[in-house]
Amino acid sequence: MELKLTNLTRQFGEFTAVDQLNLTMTDGVYGLLGINGAGKTTLMRMLCTLLKPSSGTITCNGRDILHMERDYRNLLGYLPQDFGFYPDFSVEDYLLYIASLKGIPRSVARRRTQTLIQKVGLQKQAHKKMKKLSGGMKRRAGIAQAMLNDPEILILDEPTAGLDPNERIRFRNLISEAAEERLVLLSTHIVSDIEYVANEILLLKEGRLLRRGTAEALAASMTERVWNCYVEKKEVARLMKIYKISNVKSEAHGAWLRIISPELPLPGAVEEEPTLEDVFLYYFGEKDGGANAEL
Repeated sequence: MELKLTNLTRQFGEFTAVDQLNLTMTDGVYGLLGINGAGKTTLMRMLCTLLKPSSGTITCNGRDILHMERDYRNLLGYLPQDFGFYPDFSVEDYLLYIASLKGIPRSVARRRTQTLIQKVGLQKQAHKKMKKLSGGMKRRAGIAQAMLNDPEILILDEPTAGLDPNERIRFRNLISEAAEERLVLLSTHIVSDIEYVANEILLLKEGRLLRRGTAEALAASMTERVWNCYVEKKEVARLMKIYKISNVKSEAHGAWLRIISPELPLPGAVEEEPTLEDVFLYYFGEKDGGANAEL
């Protein structure tokens, strides 16, 4: 499977959400990272033919996806940030309903529904109404519906929103299993999810592909270093205005700071190996501390 984006652009009036994007993806898991407004959702909606590009093309194995119509949609599974459902449907009925919309034969739909209910851990909620589910359980049902047609291309927009740590582990295992012989593209604000599950990470900034590579390669691309140091609490606010700080761990009389800086920021600071969160802050963060809320 190959998806190729060539000079892909999407404008909304004078605002350019995706700007001359060139990208080729094959089978594997791709993690899409960027701050709010980077163009991630717009890109995913174009890949799902929900938005038409202002210019440029997307091809699937050499064919324009807008010309493939149903042939392309049959290959596709999609979980948007907010997905619709009938609140009085049970989980099982909801999945069977979505399967019918996708044209899946009823016998196959029943088998796939039962398998996916088990995989996403909703066995006890299978006959519970959707409106009675927690946010995390609704998200699990959304992941299941995206996989009903056993898609060759799986696109997941913020799939771990509302999931607790155990559910995120379940999700990562599910994606790792699903990624065999298919293309998976996912975005999330939980950086560790991408770090663990993605074969390649795409950094998107202002609608452009800033950099791509493994977590290790992106960390190696940083021209600044990561330091860990202990400071008095009264110093934290001042230092956050001077440096990019990816983590603050408070203690009784002070705080441990994780600082991104080309040089030793303070006497006694110890150099650390960079993580993907450090990479995120390095490329997208600011020195005033506001960006730390994104991590």
